[in-house]
Amino acid sequence: MSSNKRDRAIRKVKPGDGHALRRFRWWQLFLRSLYHLTLPAEDGSTHTWSVDIRHGGDSDDGEVRARLYRDGINEAVSKLPAAFPVPGGVIEVIASGYGLKRCHFIATDGRERQLLPDRSSAEGRRAQLDRRHPTASRVIGATSILILVVALVLGVPQIIEQVTHIPWVAENIGAFTSPIHLPAWANISLLVGTLVASTERALRLRYNWVLDGGLFDGDD
Repeated sequence: MSSNKRDRAIRKVKPGDGHALRRFRWWQLFLRSLYHLTLPAEDGSTHTWSVDIRHGGDSDDGEVRARLYRDGINEAVSKLPAAFPVPGGVIEVIASGYGLKRCHFIATDGRERQLLPDRSSAEGRRAQLDRRHPTASRVIGATSILILVVALVLGVPQIIEQVTHIPWVAENIGAFTSPIHLPAWANISLLVGTLVASTERALRLRYNWVLDGGLFDGDD
């Protein structure tokens, strides 16, 4: 997030209402993200800062918001992308089409640190897999990249063909005929694989503007 975007995001932050942070439930695995960070205070004590995001949006208006908690008490709330001022820096929270692409603490000296996912969350379980079975984790990560590259190579030409066959586009720009034509079942399988692969990468806060749909996110 650029400094200008960060300043705009900070201005969006509103005070919290002081409610307590709720426990993470198993059925919230793909509906909620919860991250934690421990920071020292000026008096030498330490506090745990938590960021809670409900991906389905708030019930009142459907907007997705990030809520900031200090030691389990709600301190602030903001629409995404969010930037919460905290002691020693700012916590940035940015969403992608498949979850989060960023939940980092940026210190005043520019150093960055990713917040730790709650152990009960999908992100936390993925992090535990990485710690306990690093080889399997690397294989899964590499497979996700491979699926997205294949989807890009096979899917983009077909999409371009469909777009350029719109009458106005064809008349003013020209029509493109894709050299690749997959059967419906293959395109559906490719779509499902892309969703799974991008979701897996979002669980690790891995994001690439080409592979993970950044062309259509509108934030970059």
